[in-house]
Amino acid sequence: MATAAPQTIEKPEVRIAPRWHVVLLNDDDHTYEYVVEMLGKIFNKTPERAFLHACEVDATGRTIVDTTSKERAELKVEQIHAYGKDPRLPRSKGGMSAEMEPAE
Repeated sequence: MATAAPQTIEKPEVRIAPRWHVVLLNDDDHTYEYVVEMLGKIFNKTPERAFLHACEVDATGRTIVDTTSKERAELKVEQIHAYGKDPRLPRSKGGMSAEMEPAE
């Protein structure tokens, strides 16, 4: 009796989508309270974690607030820009600046 040769099953190649950082940029037109509130609403950050981001953006000029898919990063940058002015500062004219960069 002849036996059949074992069949090999080819697995499809799994490719992981590139990740993107959402980077919040510093300015002088928003308070720490604004940053904490905004990060809580947009990214569901705890007040403690959001405060650490506020400190980092103030000290270094930028902070990575999320690492995600390109589409979600685009949405989050738009939400940061659209969050609106800081009512605590009369000179505040709109949302904070943010950008995306590839996560390496």
